[in-house]
Amino acid sequence: MFLWLSELLRHDVGALNVFRYVTFRTIGAAGTALLIGLWLYPWFIRLMQQRQFGQIVRDDGPESHFSKRGTPTMGGLLILISLTVTVLLWGDLRNPHVWMTMVPTLAYGVLGFFDDYWKIRDRNSKGVTEKQKLGVQFGVAGLLFGGLYFGAFGAELADTRLYVPFVSADRFAIDLPWWLYAGFATFAVVGMSNAVNFTDGLDGLAIGPIIIAAGVFAILCYLAGASFGFVVEGQVHRFVVSDYLLIPSVPGIAELTPVAAAVIGAGIGFLWYNCYPAQVFMGDVGALALGGTLGMFAVLSKNELLTVIIGGVFIIEMLSVIIQRYSFKLRGKRVFRMAPIHHHFEKLGWPEPRVTLRFWIFSVILALVALASLKLR
Repeated sequence: MFLWLSELLRHDVGALNVFRYVTFRTIGAAGTALLIGLWLYPWFIRLMQQRQFGQIVRDDGPESHFSKRGTPTMGGLLILISLTVTVLLWGDLRNPHVWMTMVPTLAYGVLGFFDDYWKIRDRNSKGVTEKQKLGVQFGVAGLLFGGLYFGAFGAELADTRLYVPFVSADRFAIDLPWWLYAGFATFAVVGMSNAVNFTDGLDGLAIGPIIIAAGVFAILCYLAGASFGFVVEGQVHRFVVSDYLLIPSVPGIAELTPVAAAVIGAGIGFLWYNCYPAQVFMGDVGALALGGTLGMFAVLSKNELLTVIIGGVFIIEMLSVIIQRYSFKLRGKRVFRMAPIHHHFEKLGWPEPRVTLRFWIFSVILALVALASLKLR
């Protein structure tokens, strides 16, 4: 909205030209989302307490978690509100990347809302069944990418190549048929959504890596779409950042930078109340939605394979669940004391804050490795 108003009034109010710059709107988006969260969470926590919308804890979980029963949950709902309001204010609403990111984010948020609500209503940890959850997730992402590669969002977005980390984009890329890439992209978004959901099991555990990953994607999206004009001897030249860094160039993708900044701001606002000991939990409404957001950042910015590094913590958490499940089914034995793997470390005697902080440290290391790929191509 601010961008539209600035274009409407900039001839009368020259200072409004500043809204044309992605960097300015990125800072504004982060600050707005943060302030909305800090302002509304105290009210939200009281409301959840009054309505007795408290966390349902697994009976087979670590004993230290039993004290968490009744802690207000569904805090991710306020993250989505902060994110949506901020994007409407600071985003370029004509940019298809913005809408392609927000549609699965909100759709997965609705799915997570019903999952959380049914758990609270029925007083158990079941909620939406696994088949129902995957059906909705694959359906939403599949329709989105199917529409993308049928040209519904513009032919320039239909890049079906996979770029390999630490290899120059102009040297090597895996060119897939559109139907195979659409399936891969759908799987990537659904996988990241569920991986973040598996990670959301300790105070502050999931939101920390989400903030870190969103920060990396903010940088990657900006660099993939940024260009600067300059004049030399009367000639106008264009400096395209992606050409210099030898990374995929994605026209218009820089407009996802304010969206990523909104995720960061909303995440920090939530973390203020979710840090140990948590006053509110994210719930599936936040975890499924934000995982979908990160998945869309990865696909639209052409960093699908690099996301294995950026979201390494989430990938490890999801793999630990898969390994545990099939090991028990096939061999009758468990690999970990409990899955997801953060519970395994708790069972080994690690205090909850230690597990969380070390996972954050690992996320930072992975983020630095991912960013290092920009100059190692």
